[in-house]
Amino acid sequence: MTNDNKLELIRGLGKWSAASIVVGTMIGTGIFLKPAEMAADAGSLLIVLAAWIVGGILSLFGALSFAELGAALPEAGGEYAYLRRGFGPVWGFLFGWMHSVVGRPASAASIAAGLLRFAAFLLPGLAAPIFFARISVPFSHASYVFAFTWAQPCAVVALAALAFINFLGVRAGGRVQIVLTFIKVTSVVAIILLAFTLTRNGGAGFHPFFPLRYSAATFTGFFGALAAALWAYDGWEDLNLVGSEVENPQRNIPRALILGVLFCSAIFMLFSLAAHFVLPCGGVAQSQHVASDVVARISGRSAALWVTLAMVISAFGTLNSSILSGARVPYAMARDGLFFHKTAGIHPRFRTPGGAILFECILASVFALTGTFEELTSLFLFGTWIFYGLAVMAMMRMRRTEPDLPRPYRCWGYPWVPVIFVMGAAALTVALWMARPARSSIGLVLILSGLIFYRHWQRKVHHRVVSAVQ
Repeated sequence: MTNDNKLELIRGLGKWSAASIVVGTMIGTGIFLKPAEMAADAGSLLIVLAAWIVGGILSLFGALSFAELGAALPEAGGEYAYLRRGFGPVWGFLFGWMHSVVGRPASAASIAAGLLRFAAFLLPGLAAPIFFARISVPFSHASYVFAFTWAQPCAVVALAALAFINFLGVRAGGRVQIVLTFIKVTSVVAIILLAFTLTRNGGAGFHPFFPLRYSAATFTGFFGALAAALWAYDGWEDLNLVGSEVENPQRNIPRALILGVLFCSAIFMLFSLAAHFVLPCGGVAQSQHVASDVVARISGRSAALWVTLAMVISAFGTLNSSILSGARVPYAMARDGLFFHKTAGIHPRFRTPGGAILFECILASVFALTGTFEELTSLFLFGTWIFYGLAVMAMMRMRRTEPDLPRPYRCWGYPWVPVIFVMGAAALTVALWMARPARSSIGLVLILSGLIFYRHWQRKVHHRVVSAVQ
């Protein structure tokens, strides 16, 4: 039998698969669910639009910086490889640990939770609770009420199904991604056209456009809306995680990243405008299914059912992309001896990191069973944006330490573009900490707990090297 330690991942993702990973991950649950959270935080269309614009600029600046990293270092693991090379092994490990045990499982679980929220519009019984539990919270007079619904075990089924598809091969996952991305983009464009062409007199018409008054609450609302917008934008960096499997990465990674972010920014802005054109700001804020409610207002519930089905397919596409790219980080770490050994294996027939896919699927299932969409997205954002900023700082540092490193693409607007991105990432991280101190602190503790495992695995690698030399 072939030794899977000698196997390597294959470059099976062409330009269309690469582009569909970027667009398909960004256009997912966020665009359909986050407008309600943004409207609730912002209170007016002007602040909502400001959050979309700032979030789009930050994401574009991040994509420009990651395009340079992805073209110069097209390796599995993305930020793991960049931080390891730019700042040293411990920094790469901390990203990989955060990504593997907190960031990607929480992200995949939140996407699955969003998928089942869409499905509950079609099958309301999915939202029915199975049981409630009251949990005492330290330093709080109110107990936390945990509701376990039928949607949570169904989310685990969705995770397992797409993990199996991606186990069968990167080309299979890539083809599925192309089809699902086409369906979701077509659906979003159709909703936008319906909103602006079929809305009769009496539509909300962008009301209220301006805040009733400007105060500290306006600033706080903007940051809340920005955090929600950045969840919708998130996904532009996923292509870097599968850099070792992209064909012609020096050309395809920069092109897919930059054009994908620009395209999605336009789609997000137009969709938000369409929602606020049909529904008042308060109506958007209270909606559990913004796209379905928009179409129901225009064409009735029967049309909304078809749109909701398209949204379910859209969420499947995002979940597929998340699983496809997410498993490459624990695989890359285990290959270096810095993670659980079983996640380093490559299936001899399908040439996929089967152990890493299974590991991520199990953790994501645990998150899906224990958290809600909003809770999971806030935990994900806090952890990942710390390392987005650090990865771009690593890119800037390598410009000085490795000036001769081949760079087929060089970040436009350097050094201002990466500097602004790092400042924005730092501001967002602080704002999330202030807004959700308990959950952010839990995320930070989980990240730093990785140092205990790092020392253990590092000693094992050292002993193995010494034994080989002797």
